[in-house]
Amino acid sequence: MFNGNDKEILKAFGEEVKSSGKYPLVVSTWPFLEAVRAAWRTVDSGLSAMDAVVEGCSACEELRCDGTVGPGGSPDENGETTMDAMIMNGVTMEVGAVAAMRYVSDGIKAARLVMQHTKHTMLVGEQASVFAISMGLPGPTNLSSEESIDKWIKWKENKCQPNFRKNVLPVDDCGPYHAMNAVNLGENICTNSNWLDCGKLGSCHINLHNHDTISMAVIDKMGHIAVGTSTNGATFKIPGRVGDGPIAGSSAYADSEVGACGATGDGDIMMRFLPCYQVVESMRLGMEPKRAAEDAISRIARKYPDFVGAIFAVNKNGVHAGACHGWTFQYSVRSPDMEDVKVYTVVPEIPTP
Repeated sequence: MFNGNDKEILKAFGEEVKSSGKYPLVVSTWPFLEAVRAAWRTVDSGLSAMDAVVEGCSACEELRCDGTVGPGGSPDENGETTMDAMIMNGVTMEVGAVAAMRYVSDGIKAARLVMQHTKHTMLVGEQASVFAISMGLPGPTNLSSEESIDKWIKWKENKCQPNFRKNVLPVDDCGPYHAMNAVNLGENICTNSNWLDCGKLGSCHINLHNHDTISMAVIDKMGHIAVGTSTNGATFKIPGRVGDGPIAGSSAYADSEVGACGATGDGDIMMRFLPCYQVVESMRLGMEPKRAAEDAISRIARKYPDFVGAIFAVNKNGVHAGACHGWTFQYSVRSPDMEDVKVYTVVPEIPTP
């Protein structure tokens, strides 16, 4: 695996690092322009794809992209903001991730520390925070902001609606909650005849403004690929909830022999399908990125017609495309033939109401 000294090492062996014309390349969900620029500056200077992913996602965390990445956004039912993040090396297939991490704002850096300093793939909760701080990251710190607390107070005043509970009492008020018994459940029980309707509950509270992820892929000058993600999850999620953000194969996946994928949307549904793993494996079998992305989205939509989500796919040659369902999706790209970041817009194949 190459690091920040790659350029000097290769020069010493008489191998100047040069762009192939298609490399380096940075692709990210949404118009997170400053994050893509940060990643581009890093990888264009000759540093590794891993370094660039960390810089790009860190920039988004610091800027609190869309209020759903980094500290200060997406409070849970208790008003607390927590972090999910993941990084994957497409050369070694190593993964580092943190989930439901409290008190530490540097999600992507913590994920890389898991990869670098443990034999594990993921650490969770407060113990992830203890680990990250022990490895030198700042903390403990309050990840809430005035905006997130104000949002949470208004939600409480609205009787904790909407929320992610189902088949519980009270139905239209704040907890404590308890399960309905079989008599009270009635038509709310998922049976073979209505299981699709039950599944529709998943995305009803998900939209661009309350749930979003930066998922970024970088191909460096050596053609090595890395991906990373960071998010603070769904707004008003049940405490302890972990979405697809830190799950390799769901929010992102990379294999330098094939390409990479990034995803965003209703993670509770999307993680059931590992769409980014599906995309990369489809490209391995010869699918072009556009077809691979559309195929992965359609697999989810067949089971959950009302789900909201999107994917970008990029192959090892730098060819990229996107697909979405339930919303219009934008993803950002920076390549050697561009003077600045370019934003691509993808519309769902089936118009939504």
